[in-house]
Amino acid sequence: MAWGSSTTAHDETLDRDVAIKILPEVVAFNPERMARFEREAKLLASLNHPNIASIYGLEQHEKISFLVMEFVEVEPDADGFPGAARYPSRSTSPPPSSTHTARV
Repeated sequence: MAWGSSTTAHDETLDRDVAIKILPEVVAFNPERMARFEREAKLLASLNHPNIASIYGLEQHEKISFLVMEFVEVEPDADGFPGAARYPSRSTSPPPSSTHTARV
């Protein structure tokens, strides 16, 4: 499943940068897939690990569903691919793989 698009935003209420992951329509407009995604988001939100970005919320606005997540800066490697993530508020241990980093 494709993740859809992502962007960054600033949470003015809590004065922090966040990552926004917009869910693809194939998930957002399919009740069964959306229910599964919500269960998975709840599970991920319950985890607390230095190599997993925190999920702050699963939101919907004008029929657009999106995740609000911890913003993690990723420095590209020599080939321009995502490399080690820099988690400012937690351990600086890199994620287990660049694949994980690219999808966080």
